[in-house]
Amino acid sequence: MRAIPLSVTALTAALLLTACGSGGDTGSGDKNTGSTACRIGGLGVQAGPANAAPAAGDTGDVPVTVTNRGARCTLEGFPGVTLSAGKATATVPQDTSGKPQRLNLAKGDTASFTLTYVRAKEGGAKSLAVTSLKLRLPGASDSQDFPWSYGPVQGKKDAGDPDASVTAFQQAGD
Repeated sequence: MRAIPLSVTALTAALLLTACGSGGDTGSGDKNTGSTACRIGGLGVQAGPANAAPAAGDTGDVPVTVTNRGARCTLEGFPGVTLSAGKATATVPQDTSGKPQRLNLAKGDTASFTLTYVRAKEGGAKSLAVTSLKLRLPGASDSQDFPWSYGPVQGKKDAGDPDASVTAFQQAGD
């Protein structure tokens, strides 16, 4: 039997291993997937159920989950969220304590983010009597409105500067 030098065997094994893929998409993102930005019309979107703030000064959380209903698409960054109270609106700032991930969503995959807010006193000077929230996805201009039933939102400087934030999208499910 002919002996193959150990270094040739090790090199061959290393080359074979680097040629192998992971066997599946983990959702963490490969910049060369060819996916397009997710569009809100191609996703199922569910806002809530919320952990609503029960009284003025309390903090509440509204989870929002999106499920891809179509072709593979990509979410990268923060959602755009605007709170509306009649003609008055307020843009919710990003919670930059977490770093956004690039998520590639195949059909049926889900991702989520959380809107955190401080409830205001009804009729307060810095209170925004929110009736709906508008959601936009990163990289897309279309949006979708959802009813808001969690009470008024406290402003920081004024009602147009909400004491609220949105997290980046995170992979949800399995």
